[in-house]
Amino acid sequence: MKEKHTIRMKVVNTVGVMARITGLISQRGYNIDNIIASPSEDPNIYTVHLVLTETEEKIEQISKQLNKLVDVIKVTDISHNKNYIVREFIMVKISSNKNRSDLLQLIELFEAKMLDLAAHYLVVSMTGSPRKIRRFLEAVHPFGIMELDRSGEFAVKDV
Repeated sequence: MKEKHTIRMKVVNTVGVMARITGLISQRGYNIDNIIASPSEDPNIYTVHLVLTETEEKIEQISKQLNKLVDVIKVTDISHNKNYIVREFIMVKISSNKNRSDLLQLIELFEAKMLDLAAHYLVVSMTGSPRKIRRFLEAVHPFGIMELDRSGEFAVKDV
């Protein structure tokens, strides 16, 4: 059964490392749901988070193939590992033409942060678990989402 999997990698910060990672995955016919790469505590090492929707077997195969790449230091499937804190960041422009007070209550309830307030819309940012983000977006959907940007999922080891 296909499930969402988050793969966390440590890679050497070299030119073309992301192209090699995405090329390996796309050559095998897999689709990347999202990908985030950022410097780690060591500027020569990047942390890469890949989210793929595939079966356990295919994720295991992808992980083994990623481990063979020269610039890859470590590959970990953290999807079902309870020792990781997973978060996502969003910025969303929401229409405020109807029931602005209800919308403001939702923003407060979900502990989101208002970035801009205009006559016909609000811009809000929020960080939280993927589940919390999904529920917030479902709650504000009836107001009208005018624009949405999401970071995708990223994680850090809890222990």
